[in-house]
Order: sequence, then C-alpha cells, then structure tokens
Amino acid sequence: MVKYDAFLFDLNGTMIDDMEYHSIAWYNILNDDLQAGLSREAVKAQMYGKNEELLDRIFGKGRFSREEVDAISLKKETSYQTAFKPHLRLIEGLPAFLEKARVAGVSMAIGSAAIPFNIDFVLDNLDLRGYFKAIVSADDVVISKPDPETFLKGASLLGVDPARCVVFEDAPKGVEAALRAGMKCVVLTTMHGVEEFQQYPNILGYIVDYRDPSLDELFV
Repeated sequence: MVKYDAFLFDLNGTMIDDMEYHSIAWYNILNDDLQAGLSREAVKAQMYGKNEELLDRIFGKGRFSREEVDAISLKKETSYQTAFKPHLRLIEGLPAFLEKARVAGVSMAIGSAAIPFNIDFVLDNLDLRGYFKAIVSADDVVISKPDPETFLKGASLLGVDPARCVVFEDAPKGVEAALRAGMKCVVLTTMHGVEEFQQYPNILGYIVDYRDPSLDELFV
C-alpha cells in the first residue's frame, strides 16, 4: 500500500548529482563564448528552466536566433556530458527506492527542464526506462518551471490526480512548480540549502540521498 499514487522526479540534481557540472559548462560558455561577465553564484542563480529561457533572462528576449540558441545549447550539453559521463550514477539509495516504488505499484514519471538529449544520456546509460511510464522534457512544455505545466502534464500522462503525486526536486523553482501544480514535494539538498526553501509549504521533507528512512513514510 502507498500513500500516493505517483512519484514525479526532476532529473538533474535529483536523480543524479550533476548540477556542478552543468554550472561549470554554463559558466564557461556564458563568460568565455558570450562575454556575459557573470560570477559563479550569478550563473547558479540562473540555472532553471529551458536553456532558451536562461539565455533570455541573461541577455534579453530575442538576443539570439533559434539557430544560435540550438547551437549554444548543443555545445553546452556536449561539454557537460563529456565531463560528467565518467561520474554518471544514480544518487545513493535511488536504485532500491525505484524498485520499492515499482513493486508497490507507484506510477513514476520524469518531469525535467532538460532537453531530450540529456534525458536520454541518463536513462539509456543507466538503463532506467523501464521504471518510468511518462517523460516530460523541455521540448514537451510551453513554459518551464516554476510554471506547473511540466508536473501537471506528467500527472495527466500517468492518469493520476495531482493531489496524489509526490515530486522529487532539488531546486526552489522546481518546488514552486510542484506547489502551483497542487503537489507535495521531497527536496534533495544536492545544490541548494534548506534555508532556500523556507517559503514553500508543500515540502514533506529534506533528504541528502534516497537512503533516508523518512522516505518510508511515503509507503503504508
């Protein structure tokens, strides 16, 4: 028996601990290639939503053509994947947690602002597709997190009431998206401290990894 019908997982920083690699890739491209002149903290603060949305926030909407955005995104993601691949593995305890949820009959989906290129990189290299009945990527939504569309679409694809879903997230904007979708949330503190989430009333708890015994409370 489970308390919830579905688990929706963000990907980067939530299933794999890779956000520092994304941060380095963005920092290098934004400053070396695009001359943005941003600090590492400023880059970190912008790392949410689609790549196009990030570029719009930093440089202004329409600064780059569609072709330029695609080229920047591909270079950034290729750089990230090359650096991170030797370290690619699930966060501690997640393999057992996914299996426990599957056996318990929990429907699972991925709801990520990542492009399919990055989602495929993780799912195919770690052979995870069998656990997920739905995948929502940056290409599947009009507006990314903190808009709730990503998680609402995931719940719809699973055929589950949003109130019966738990989201696993690592970023404040993702928790906000879950809140706006009417979903509870478990926070992974892989990149952001607990103090950065205090304004969100939908948080069930904070975990360092999936070995945390508090996750047993999601099952009855």
